[in-house]
Amino acid sequence: MRAVLAASDGGKALTLFELCAQALHIAALCVGAVGLLIILYGVARGTVKLLVTEVRGSKTQDRNTLRMDLGYYLLLGLEFLVAADIIETLLAPGLEHVLVLGAIVLIRTVISISLNWELKQHAEHVAEAA
Repeated sequence: MRAVLAASDGGKALTLFELCAQALHIAALCVGAVGLLIILYGVARGTVKLLVTEVRGSKTQDRNTLRMDLGYYLLLGLEFLVAADIIETLLAPGLEHVLVLGAIVLIRTVISISLNWELKQHAEHVAEAA
């Protein structure tokens, strides 16, 4: 049995499945947009910090802190983008879409692991210097 909801404006009636699919698509777009905004914010913030650091006469520690900050925002944004991809996969669970998602998640995971490792190394170096 399929539930049908009539459109209030006299338009085409939508099934409950279609409404859920639209809601998931909108949710995926919103989550992806949040991820993109986080990355853009991190890049803008990093650019400003880079310019300030270079004008002042940069130290290696300042540059490393800048890289750590930028890496944080990249990782956080990537996590949101992966979540958006997972939500999109719910809408089109075909083998091709799942394989593409798997490849994207694998690439982003490798990037995340690399950035996490680099951030950890930097944090340990800062702790040793203090």
